[in-house]
Amino acid sequence: MTTAQILIKVAQLMLSLSILVIWHELGHFIPAKLFKTRVEKFYLFFNPWFSLFKFKKGDTEYGIGWLPLGGYVKIAGMIDESMDKEQLQRPPQPWEFRSKPAWQRLIIMIGGVTMNIILAFMIYVAMLWVWGETYLPPQNLTYGLSVGPLAEQIGLQNGDKIVAVDGKPVENVSSIPYQIIVNQAHTLEVDREGVQVLLPLPQGFIEKLVKSKGQGFISVRMPVIVDTVLPSAQFLQGRLEKGDRVISLNGQPTPFDQEFQQAEKGLRNTVVTLGVLRHGRDTLYVKARINEQGLIGFGKRPPEKIFQFETRHYSFLASIPAGIHKGISSIGNYLQQLKLIFFSKQVKTSDSLGGFITIGSLFPPFWDWQAFWSMTAFLSIILAVMNILPIPALDGGHVLFLLYEIITRRKPSEKFLEYAQIAGMIILFSLLLYANGLDIWRHLTGR
Repeated sequence: MTTAQILIKVAQLMLSLSILVIWHELGHFIPAKLFKTRVEKFYLFFNPWFSLFKFKKGDTEYGIGWLPLGGYVKIAGMIDESMDKEQLQRPPQPWEFRSKPAWQRLIIMIGGVTMNIILAFMIYVAMLWVWGETYLPPQNLTYGLSVGPLAEQIGLQNGDKIVAVDGKPVENVSSIPYQIIVNQAHTLEVDREGVQVLLPLPQGFIEKLVKSKGQGFISVRMPVIVDTVLPSAQFLQGRLEKGDRVISLNGQPTPFDQEFQQAEKGLRNTVVTLGVLRHGRDTLYVKARINEQGLIGFGKRPPEKIFQFETRHYSFLASIPAGIHKGISSIGNYLQQLKLIFFSKQVKTSDSLGGFITIGSLFPPFWDWQAFWSMTAFLSIILAVMNILPIPALDGGHVLFLLYEIITRRKPSEKFLEYAQIAGMIILFSLLLYANGLDIWRHLTGR
């Protein structure tokens, strides 16, 4: 991956996190202001020792920190990550969080999670209205699937079409690995040259699929068709034209892209002979030089120009319930993933954890607004679900103590809340270090 592509991924990650953090903190800020609770600070990113930018308006200091691990609002009279105990030693003031009724404090604390869920719904509604829902059904796979070593282990073959997972029809080819993992599937129904074949999934397969992150499983089988010829291409005999289908490399048959990638692997700064099918009937041979980056100098025709993708279009009014339904389904699917991570014997927790490198890798190496907003919506759901977990230092921990207070009519002592906050911060920072440490380990070892 080039430096420019890495920077594009980083830029998308930073912009997405900034939107999510500001929106989440507004969920605390707005109800706090409505209930006349003083908000001392509103920060994007953390600012230990110094801030990149700040200004004060009214009682609130607004700023941008230098540590991009989240953000915060500092609410007066509340035990939070700032661990400001000095103000708690003074008598409660009317504008402080601790002076407000429990129901108001509860609304302030669940505001961040609520706003993240609303944001995800809004993004899904907008995406369905603007772009609709595009997918590739298995029946439109002209050449079937290309299978990797992991798929071969369960009996899949090149050209197969997976049409159902555990008896549930597949609508979108790209969702097949996800369906297998989330549903802990036991069988795949395959269309093999018109014959229906039922393949059982052996014990331990899902663990392997999770660990591999889908690599080496299945991909769309597609021919190598020239879509663009780059000015940097070096032809020594003949030349490629748009629409040419590359069917061999140095005499090795390459009927599909997977075979072509395998044949060109490791070839750099060498001259190769390409067998080309032109106009669907004429076989020609073109000699070209592969440069030092391993590129021949042509762009391949993308799947959208080869296969018939289906698109569901929505009017603005129709996109609202459809977007909300998509958001609810995404929340349910993510909760199911968490259940698998922590309770399934087939999935190791360490294989499913990741830090900022893992998150950043989910963005494409080019700027695609549709992909960006789709990823931002999903991250918003993750942020909402993770924040509502009943762990001290998270919103869910504060909510848990507030519910205890409402039910028992007894408020936990400030000393208890202080210790709980410290314990929660230790847990969170440990998880943060562990997840990002795993990222670094995977990057160094290639695992």
